Amino acid sequence: MSNKEKKMVTVISVYVLTLGIVPTANAMHIMEGYLPPMYCILWGVICVPFLIAGYLSIKKALSENRKSITILAMAGAFIFVISSLKIPSVTGSCSHMTGTGLGAILFGPSAVSILGIIVLIFQAILLAHGGLTTLGANTFSMAIAGPFVSYGIYKLCQKLKTNRYVGIFLAATLGDLFTYCVTSLQLALAYPSQSGGISTSIVKFLAVFAPTQLPLSIIEGILTVVIIMCLETYAKSEMIGLGVLKEEKN
Repeated sequence: MSNKEKKMVTVISVYVLTLGIVPTANAMHIMEGYLPPMYCILWGVICVPFLIAGYLSIKKALSENRKSITILAMAGAFIFVISSLKIPSVTGSCSHMTGTGLGAILFGPSAVSILGIIVLIFQAILLAHGGLTTLGANTFSMAIAGPFVSYGIYKLCQKLKTNRYVGIFLAATLGDLFTYCVTSLQLALAYPSQSGGISTSIVKFLAVFAPTQLPLSIIEGILTVVIIMCLETYAKSEMIGLGVLKEEKN
């Protein structure tokens, strides 16, 4: 490992550890046993093709650029830590940053499905955040839907020639917000309102999430930009290898 890589690992490790020093909140993703069995199975089945694509995507990325494994590991660690910082929001769930926008920008959205499900399994088993029965629903909202939106917005901003860091900020912010739109839909489908059905229920869930999730998503956008800037400084060759940066021509 070169001196630049060591500096990059040190800077980001200290930064992530700093984020982790916060009081524990008694909240989680959609918690164990909260969704009916039918919905648990359905969301799990929906996730399967994305996970297969994610495995193949990571395998291809590492075969083409073995050095990127360090950045891949840090992207996973970032998701784990940042999504563990939770603010109680509504019965059965919570508000928190996701951290998946960073991985989607660096490795594509499919790869993040694998990082996300690993994080969710560890959080469910070790931290009692989320649950194994609701793993499919949590994986789809946080590790599939959000990253695909982040990646799509990032690529759209590139085509529109938007400022690079503005595009990264929008990708991470809106991907985070979309995760909670999907979570609200999942909860509304399982527990529709008696007076108004699913549409009324989803509006209620979104209204409860909004006060905490809006500022959190903006913070995540800023953090993602900062980390990308650090990677561009201390791991420029790896970023070029991933295709995130273009090699400067003399």
